[in-house]
Amino acid sequence: MSGEPLPLDFYARDTANVARDLLGCVVESYVGGHRAGGRIVEVEAYVGAEDPADHGYGNKRTARNEVLFGSPGVSYVYFVYGMHWCFNAVTERAGCPTAVLIRALEPVFGIEAMQARRGVDSMKSLCSGPARLCQSLGITGSLNGSSLVTGPVRILPPPVRKPLPVVAGPRIGVSRAETWPLRFMQQGSPWLSRSERPGTGSDKKGRG
Repeated sequence: MSGEPLPLDFYARDTANVARDLLGCVVESYVGGHRAGGRIVEVEAYVGAEDPADHGYGNKRTARNEVLFGSPGVSYVYFVYGMHWCFNAVTERAGCPTAVLIRALEPVFGIEAMQARRGVDSMKSLCSGPARLCQSLGITGSLNGSSLVTGPVRILPPPVRKPLPVVAGPRIGVSRAETWPLRFMQQGSPWLSRSERPGTGSDKKGRG
């Protein structure tokens, strides 16, 4: 599975719409000489300066979140809990701190490379969570700000197949705006990081 990546103008749109449209698309990485990737089944939208859970809330810019304020169509990769990387696609326009967190993938290719990186054999454990999929795909902070069109990690349009219905619910691992229904999932997918059932957003175990 390979092909032309999503164009930059795909990302230069309303973040919640981009998030929904990313479901079914394919993340493809070429890192460390290995090609690996999978189909997106779960995402979260972070919708800007008025979103209390957004890293750019209140338009506060720091060295850590500067990429978030940049042009759309690049990777925003950050470190959490001193141990995990999270991979996001920057959206909308420069100066607007918006992005989509990629939460879970259905593993599709490069399975052996992903298993070696994760140190597990279970397919379900490869990409069911932001930290797991970053480890499986070799995504680290060195890719922060890299192009999603020409960089080592790209996002491709979905293959021709009947899409699963989409369900929305509260985001996971946030302490503010925890009830906003900005987590989007492919209904019935066995590859989700958490249950698709509507919840309270009270799970504070993190995004990995």
